[in-house]
Amino acid sequence: MTGPAPRPVRTRVVLAERRGARRVRTRVEVAEQTEIGEAMVAGLIRAQLGLALRIALVSTLILCSLPLLLRIEAIGSVVILGVRLPWLLLGLAVYPALYAMGRIYVRLAERNDQDFLDLAED
Repeated sequence: MTGPAPRPVRTRVVLAERRGARRVRTRVEVAEQTEIGEAMVAGLIRAQLGLALRIALVSTLILCSLPLLLRIEAIGSVVILGVRLPWLLLGLAVYPALYAMGRIYVRLAERNDQDFLDLAED
């Protein structure tokens, strides 16, 4: 007959270190929509709305100023490669400008999202 079975070595299990505990709590606060979580989500929504309004304002100002610019006789009567400048600007230049504004918006919106995730994880 053998002696008693050796006792297993005790290991200390810690839920999280100090930094990790804050990360878990912040995620829980956002997921459970506590007061702090609601404030964080509201801040993200406010940042995204502000960004969208700024981009919309800039694009509206640029696009609405184009007809006013073309009413100037010196600019409106310019001919390039047999096509008047207003047609070139309205037909060709507007679309790349809209595409660029869209790309800028997506990049800045993703940055807002990443800042929110960084805040939630810190």
